[in-house]
Amino acid sequence: MNIPRLRYGSPARAGLDPQETNLLVQEARALTEGPRPWCAGLVVLAGRGPVVAVEAAAGWALRYRGWDEERGGPVELPRAERVAVTPATPFDLASLTKLFTAFTTLQQIERGTLGLDAPVADHLPDYPAAAHHGFTVRQLLTHTTGLRPELPLYDLPDLAARIEALRVEEPVAETGTRIYSDLNMLILQQLLERVTGRPLDRLIEECVTRPLGMTATRFGPAPGAAATEDQRRPWAKVDRGPLRGVVHDENAWALGGVAGHAGLFSTARDLGVFCRTLLGGGSYGTARVLGADHVALMLDLGLGFEVDRPWFMGELAGPHAAGHTGFTGTSLVVDRATDTFLVLLATTVHPRRTTPDSTPRARAATRLRRAVRGAG
Repeated sequence: MNIPRLRYGSPARAGLDPQETNLLVQEARALTEGPRPWCAGLVVLAGRGPVVAVEAAAGWALRYRGWDEERGGPVELPRAERVAVTPATPFDLASLTKLFTAFTTLQQIERGTLGLDAPVADHLPDYPAAAHHGFTVRQLLTHTTGLRPELPLYDLPDLAARIEALRVEEPVAETGTRIYSDLNMLILQQLLERVTGRPLDRLIEECVTRPLGMTATRFGPAPGAAATEDQRRPWAKVDRGPLRGVVHDENAWALGGVAGHAGLFSTARDLGVFCRTLLGGGSYGTARVLGADHVALMLDLGLGFEVDRPWFMGELAGPHAAGHTGFTGTSLVVDRATDTFLVLLATTVHPRRTTPDSTPRARAATRLRRAVRGAG
C-alpha cells in the first residue's frame, strides 16, 4: 500500500475554510504575546488528508534567563540573546511520549509477542504487584491498573532503587479503576524491553521513527530545543536550574532521560507524519508500521490515547477523535471522521510551570473543526 505523503498546500486544497484557518493562526500567535503570555513560543501545524494547510511558528524558543523568586516574575533575556522559534524547532513532548510507547506495544501485539489481555506477570514474573493484582497489557494502556499517578523516583538514590520502587508498587484503587498514571507506561517500558531485548529508545527508533522518516524525533539531549523550566523547589520537585534540550519531567530525568511516559523531543512536522500514519491506518508512503485493524483498535479503545476529550479537543471531539497532551504545553489530535490532524507544540513552562490551561488547545481544535464545516 502506498499512502500519500504529506505535502504543503492551501486551505482550499485541503478542503478547509481559509477564514477559519487564518483565525487559527492569528489566535495561536497571540498566545505568545504580552508580558505574561500563555507560552513563550509555539508551532502549530494542521491539515486534512495529505495536505498541511497550516504551519506557523511564533514567539521564542528561549526568552527568559530564569525565574526571580523574590520578585515573583520571569527574568527576560535581552532581545539579542533570545532564540526565535521556527517550524524546525524541537520541543520536549512530555506525555506525548506515551503515544509512542503505546504504538510500539500495539506492534508487539500485532506480531504476537504480547497479548492485549495477557497478564503482565507472564513476562514480568518478578513484579509482585502486577502478579498479585493480575495487571494486563490492556489495563496498562487504559490506565485502569489502579496505580497512583506517579512515584517520587527522583528522590531515590540510584537507578536500581527507582526500578525496585516501581516493581513493588501496589495499586491505591481496585484494579479496573481508571487513574491516569505515568507508572503504567513505565511498567510497559519494562515489559517491552523484556520482550524485545531492546531498550525503548532503540525500539521506537527502529520500529517507528526511522521507517517513517521522522528524523527529528528522538530522546534527548536535543540541542536547539525550546527551553522549558528554571526547575527549582518549591514549584518543581528537584533543583536543576534552567533547562533546555534535556528532559523536563523529573522522573524521566531520574531514569536517565528515556522513559515510557516522557523524554521524547520532536518537531511539529515530524508529528504531522505520525498523525498522517494514524489516519492512514498505520502506513505512510511505502512504509507500513502497523496494520489498520490494530490502529483502529488502539484509537477506538483509547489504548494509550485519549478519546473524545472536549477539554483539549474542543469541537473536534467525538468518538473518532483521539490524541494526547503534554505537561510542557504540547498536544496532538487526529480525527478520523474529518480526516484532520492538529499539532500544537508550545512552551508553557518557560520559565516556570503554571496552573495548566488547555483552553487554547481546545480553541485551536475548534477552529480546525469549523474550517471543515466552512469548506462544506
